Amino acid sequence: MKNVDQIYIDGAFTTPHGTERFDLFNPATEEKIGEVRLGDAEDVRAAVAAAKRAFPAMRGTTPAERIAMLHALRDAVAAKSAALHEAMATEYGAPQGFLAFSVPHAAQVFDTAAKIVSDYPFTRRMGNAEVIMEPVGVAAAITPWNSNIGFICTKLATAIAAGTTIVIKPSEMSAIQTQTLLEALHEAGLPRGVLNVVNGYGHVVGAALSAHPDIAKISFTGSTATGRAILRSAAETFKRVTLELGGKGPQVLLDDADLDRAIPDIVAAAFRNSGQACIAGTRLLVSRRRQAEVTARLAEAVADLRAGPSSDPQAGVGPMVSAKQWERVQSYIRLGQEEGATLLVGGPGRPRDLDHGWFVRPTVFTDVTNDMRIAREEIFGPVLSVIAYEDEAEAITIANDTDYGLQSYVHGSDLEHARDVARHLEAGRVVVNETPADGPAPFGGFKHSGIGREFGPFGLEAFLEPKAVVG
Repeated sequence: MKNVDQIYIDGAFTTPHGTERFDLFNPATEEKIGEVRLGDAEDVRAAVAAAKRAFPAMRGTTPAERIAMLHALRDAVAAKSAALHEAMATEYGAPQGFLAFSVPHAAQVFDTAAKIVSDYPFTRRMGNAEVIMEPVGVAAAITPWNSNIGFICTKLATAIAAGTTIVIKPSEMSAIQTQTLLEALHEAGLPRGVLNVVNGYGHVVGAALSAHPDIAKISFTGSTATGRAILRSAAETFKRVTLELGGKGPQVLLDDADLDRAIPDIVAAAFRNSGQACIAGTRLLVSRRRQAEVTARLAEAVADLRAGPSSDPQAGVGPMVSAKQWERVQSYIRLGQEEGATLLVGGPGRPRDLDHGWFVRPTVFTDVTNDMRIAREEIFGPVLSVIAYEDEAEAITIANDTDYGLQSYVHGSDLEHARDVARHLEAGRVVVNETPADGPAPFGGFKHSGIGREFGPFGLEAFLEPKAVVG
C-alpha cells in the first residue's frame, strides 16, 4: 500500500492542511493500492503565496537561465524513467505501447521547450516601439488522469520557458504517478516556489485556483463541462485561460486509401490510450462504395485487438481508469444498441478471458448516423462508430457536424488531395495518414474543444503578454 501524504510547496514536500483521504486503485485488478491525503483551499493559498514570492526573480531570468532549468528537468525525469513507467503501469494500467511513448515524451517536452526558448524573440522592434514579451504572472495548471505525467511536464515546461511560476493541481486519481514524478522534478533543483503541486478535488482545489486573485493564468486539460466552469470563474478576475477539452474526432477514409495501411492506422487512432483520449478518432467516415470491404477488414482487425493489463505485451487496450469510467463506457455500448446501430465487434461486458479488472471489449458499431448520441458524445473508451457517406462533400459536412473540433484524421493515397480535404476540416489539428506531429506543432481545439493552444511558440505565447515601449 502506498500512502501519499505530502504535497509540494515552496521547494519542499510538506503535509497538507487538508485531511480528507482518497483511495487509489489498480484498474487491472480492482485492488486498492494506496491512499492520498488531499489538499484544501488553505493549501492553495500557501502554494499561490509561494509562487507569488518566487515570481519576481523568475521573471528576471534570462533565456539561458531558463534553458538550463529545462535541461535539468529533462535529465531528472529521464533518470527516473523506470520508476515512472512502473507507477503509470500500476495506477493507470496503460498498455506497453502507450507507456513506451509516454515516459520518454515527458522528458522530451523540456528539451523541446528549451529549443523554443533559444529561438524565440522575447524582444523585437515594431515601428517606433520595442515590444517585450513578458510572463503573464503566476500560473495555475489543472491536469487529468489519462496522461498525468505528460500533462504535468508539458505545462511546467511552458511555464519555465515563459519565465513564470506555477501551481499544479493534478488528478487525485493519479497521486502515485504524481508523487513519483515530483521526486524526480525535485532533483532538478528549481528555485523555491517556482513549482508547487497540490493534490485535491477539482471542486475544492481546482475551484480555489480558478478564483484566486493572484493567479493570472489558468491552463486546463479535461472535460468540456469542467472547462466551462473554470472559464466562468476565471472571468471574475480576467485570468488568461487555455482550455484543452473534449473531442469526437472524425476519421475520413478517402476512396483511394490503401486499406493495408489505412486499417491499422484507423485502429490505432480510434483505440489509442485504450480509447481514453480526447484525440481519439472515434467516428470513422467511409464511402458507401467501400463500406462492405472496409467493414469486413475492420471487424477482423478489431477482433484481433487484445485487451489486457500492462504486464501483457500483446495487449493493445488497457483497463478503464475506474469502476465509474467502466460503467460509463458500458452505458454507451448499451445505448448504441438501443439507438439501432449494428454491433460489428465487441459489445457489453468484459473480454471473455478477463473476469476482473475494468476492461472493456474493443467495440465497433456500424450503420451509425451522425445524430445518434454514440456519434455526438465523447465516450472516452474503446468504442468506434462507422458512418457512411455518399461523396467527399458529405464526408466533410458530417465530419464538421459536431460541437467538438480537437483532432481529425484523413486517410488516403494521394497526399495532396488528402491535405486538401484536411484543410476543410474544422479542427485544431488534422493528422494525415497517422503521421506523428513534431514537438513545436500547436495543439488545441476549435468550438467546444477548447480555447488557445499548447506546444511550440503558440503555447509559449499563451503564458506571455506583449508590452510595447514606445519612443
